[in-house]
Formats: sequence, C-alpha cells, structure tokens
Amino acid sequence: MKKVVFVLFFLAACTHLAIAEPVKIGMITTLSTKAGYLGEDTRDGFKLAIAQEGGKLGGIPVELMVEDDGRKPDKGKQIAERYIKKDKVRILTGIVFSNVAMAVVPKVVRQDVVYLSTNAAPSKLAGKGCSPNYFSVSYQNDNLDEVVGQYVSETGHKSVYLLAPNYPAGKDHLAGFKRYFTGDIVAEVYTKLGQADYAAEIAAIRAAKPESVFFFLPGGMGINFLKQYSQAGLGREIPVYGPAFSFDERILNAVGPAAVGVKNGSQWTHDLDNEANRQFVKAYVEAYGRMPTLYAGQGYDTARLIGSALKAVSGNLDNLDAFKAALKKADFASVRGNFRFGTNQHPVQDVYIREVVKTDTGYTNKTVKKVFADHVDAYASQCKM
Repeated sequence: MKKVVFVLFFLAACTHLAIAEPVKIGMITTLSTKAGYLGEDTRDGFKLAIAQEGGKLGGIPVELMVEDDGRKPDKGKQIAERYIKKDKVRILTGIVFSNVAMAVVPKVVRQDVVYLSTNAAPSKLAGKGCSPNYFSVSYQNDNLDEVVGQYVSETGHKSVYLLAPNYPAGKDHLAGFKRYFTGDIVAEVYTKLGQADYAAEIAAIRAAKPESVFFFLPGGMGINFLKQYSQAGLGREIPVYGPAFSFDERILNAVGPAAVGVKNGSQWTHDLDNEANRQFVKAYVEAYGRMPTLYAGQGYDTARLIGSALKAVSGNLDNLDAFKAALKKADFASVRGNFRFGTNQHPVQDVYIREVVKTDTGYTNKTVKKVFADHVDAYASQCKM
C-alpha cells in the first residue's frame, strides 16, 4: 500500500511539474511616438536572450508580456496595475523614460513585486528613494554625462552651453555633466519633451558663442537637433557632445554625416572586447538585421540577469528575498564586461568615450578610451537599505 501511495504521489508531482506555468515577466516600454524604436530595441534585446534559451531564462520557462506606455506616465501606471492585479506578475521591467519610471516604480516596489530597469534610472530612485525591490541594470541617469563632463574638461574647453528636455532625466543628465565639468556654464536650457523644432535654441547658441555644446536629447529629438544644428552651420564652429542616447546607431543612420566625429559617453559599445559582447552583437545582427543599440544591450543584460536569479531559485518566486539576493549577486556574463551592483542596487561599471565614425554600411560608434573604471553613482551614499 505504501508503495502505491508513493507512486501516486510521485506521478502527481511529475504532472504538476509538467503543467507548471512559465514565470511571467511584464515589460512596460515605449513602442509608439518618434521614440518608439527605443522600446523596440529594449524588447528585442530581451527577446533575443529568451530565444537563445528556447523560451527560457536560466533554464526556467518564461512568458514575456509587452505593452506600450506611449511615453505617458498614467498609461504606464495602468499597465503596471493590470500586470500585477490581473496577471499576477512578480517581475516588471522595460521603462525607457524617467517620467514614466517615477510614476510607476515607487508604487510597484511597495508591493510584492521586483522592478528591474533596462534604461530609466532617475536620481530619486538611486538615493533616498531606493528600494530592496528596485534594481537598475542600466546605469544611474547621471553616469553617461559625468564621463563626458570629465572628457570635455580634459580636452581644454573652457565653456559649454547645456540643453536637455524638461523632465526628470533631462535634469539628471545635465547635473551629471556639471558634476565633472570644470569650465563655465554659458547657459542651461530645458526644452519641451518631444520637441521637434530647435531653431530658437540654435540661434541662442550662435549668439552665446560657447566653446562647446552638451545636449541630452534621446530618440527623435536628437535626430532633429543634430540635423538642424548642422544645417545652421554650427557643426563646423562649435563642437557638440552628449551621452550615448543621442548617438545610437539608429539615430546616426537617420542623421548621417552631421554626427561624424562627435564624442559621446557610454558604458557599452558594440566593439567592447569580451566574449559575451561578441556573441551578442553577432546574434542580434543575425536575428534583426541591424546593429544593436545601447537599449538592446541593456535589455539583453536584464534578461540574462533575471535568468541567473531564476536558475538560483529554480523558478520559485514565492521566496522573493532569495530571488532578490540572487539578482544582487549579478552572476551572469554582461555584454559590458565588468558589472556588479553597488549598495543601492545600481551598476558599478566602466564608462567610456566613443566617437561617431562612418563605415561602408553607414554610421556607428567606436570606443575611444575608458575614462572611469568601476564607477559608482553619486547617490549611492544616500541610500539606506
């Protein structure tokens, strides 16, 4: 009788394992508006990691659910609420813009949910607003500007004109640049998010006559600004600098020769010499027929990180503390090479200066130099976890 009971129990357990549902991952990202390609690349990088494991991450079956926030904070909140309440999702990710992140993240991390940022990483969530349920896999917003501020100072420019959209990330990015730039700030201008015409700003730059311009204008905003800046003839007079967000490969192929020679800051480039990066770039081009951007690399790394933690807990999210502990170990091969989490669960990583170059097939970036090694963000000390 005992043998029969054991067999029945064993068969029931096997049946349960066979029908166990995949771990659901909710992605909220921007797929529409002129910035929609940022979310596309984030999603595609994430999906590539899943495809490479045959629908799994860390050997655990997963279901990726993706919805477009339209760059609207309220829509992002609605999607997050539906994922959590209706779909019972315990892992969220994917937000591109910091205004959406600030509307969504503080609320969801107060629940039994883990949010992993593939991009937006506002200062408020890195410092006093940090949370054990929040991980930034990308950077802290200021980081890619800090490296440019340092580099522009090293080149000898004595003055700079600053330009960014008027939303949390815009303010973070200019703050990061100013933290390391030692010259004079001629002006600090905040534009409308999604603005298309920069004639007035370009006229003001011409009149101010700075030695350099630093701008943060992601997606279509950067395309429009660079084209108009070149058409105004200022590209030959006043050099421009910025973070990688304004110089990804899809922007560059839309802008064309106007961007050649521009230096920009990033924690990743397709030419970083490590095995994980080489195989990622090759696989991404084969899968999608285009070079990956920073967003794609961050989406891929986030998926690989989640996979490492799912493997450690055998896909069981009932013990969320164990899952978060596994995430914090960052036991995966990042396309960036050096990667670990700091005390506020933001990356400690190397940061580089890249240069826009022309190739036989279009325009891309090449790594020029490593400026910061194992760089820690400026807000980590304010995080009390």
